[in-house]
Amino acid sequence: MGLPPLLSLPANAAPRSLGRVETPPEVVDFMVSLAEAPRGGKVLEPACAHGPFLRAFREAHGTAYRFVGVEIDPKALDLPPWAEGILADFLLWEPGEAFDLILGNPPYGALGAGARLPVSQRQAYRQRFATWQGRYNLYGAFLEKGVRLLRPGGTLLYVVPASWMVLAEFARLRAFLAREGETEVHYLGQVFPDRKVRASVVRFRKGGRGLRLFEGFSKRFLWEAPLWQGEMVRFPDPEALRREEEGVALGELFHIHFAARSPEVRAHPLTKTAPGPGLVPVLTGRNLRPGEVDYETPHSGLYFPKAHVASLKPFYALPRLVVAHTRHYRVVAAWDERAYPWREEFHLLPKEEVKVNLPGLLAYLNGPEAQAHYRGLYREVVPHLTRAMLERFPVPRELVYSAALGPPSPK
Repeated sequence: MGLPPLLSLPANAAPRSLGRVETPPEVVDFMVSLAEAPRGGKVLEPACAHGPFLRAFREAHGTAYRFVGVEIDPKALDLPPWAEGILADFLLWEPGEAFDLILGNPPYGALGAGARLPVSQRQAYRQRFATWQGRYNLYGAFLEKGVRLLRPGGTLLYVVPASWMVLAEFARLRAFLAREGETEVHYLGQVFPDRKVRASVVRFRKGGRGLRLFEGFSKRFLWEAPLWQGEMVRFPDPEALRREEEGVALGELFHIHFAARSPEVRAHPLTKTAPGPGLVPVLTGRNLRPGEVDYETPHSGLYFPKAHVASLKPFYALPRLVVAHTRHYRVVAAWDERAYPWREEFHLLPKEEVKVNLPGLLAYLNGPEAQAHYRGLYREVVPHLTRAMLERFPVPRELVYSAALGPPSPK
């Protein structure tokens, strides 16, 4: 069987270049312990390679099933004779039948940096998948495709990066899962050797409703949302939830912007690569420290006229609160009193009707309470803050004054 016409792979494509990462045996065994299918049912493993999930399921549950594996890479497809192997792009494959159980480890990313997705193939995916949004990830499309191939009452089990739980790019996917059935999330953390990704096992049943969250291999129940509609999946840390209830959200106090990204800065006609009169360094996250900004070190290697920073981003002309976008599970913030140009990072401008105790706010955001809040709700699901996280991040009421809230309350 030939490859689909939209598929284009390098002749020497390696498994990792296709987004494939070998699944640790303990993860396979854990997922098989969660799997179920009626005797005689159809069991499918997408992106199967040698079929580790089919093999493990057959060993645990017996032979009374029809086993099917789909694989895009002819060099990787190596199933035993009792399984039907299909050489195809799973995302474009149309089997004309539904399955009782779909389980596996779908590829992550856009086929990796070494095998970029052809434009025609990307367009085909966009046309087929309602959940495709922004800087999407292939594993999200694998989730949607798998759900669509399930029979009513059927089960899907995937191990995927946990980023889908919180990132805006997966808002449509979360809403899709909420509409289509019941979702269980088993957060595993870092279980793939030599990979920084934090993993989650998604157990989905087609039909029903709601979301349940569990802790790792222990299957310890953490939280449920019977009427889940696709909101971010957060961890039920009591102290963090109390802070949100008692505090004031940063989104109520500040307008939240994101800085110019590297390509935008480099493409601007006023950007220079050497210092000169009237030029200042374009700052990066490396210039941001807890409570202070390093205005001198040119980490970016780029310079911009200080008098024209508003032409890059209008808010650059104003002093503002800068919060690190990626600081590996930490909140780092400082006040940019000089109004410099930046590459990346969040930039927060106070709303006119609000006054905040700035020294107190900086001490809080860089302090242990804010770090505990961040990790309590989001663990290490993604290594960076998102706009949605910042918008909800609570500020103690004693640091805030507004017409609506009144003067700061004493501690």
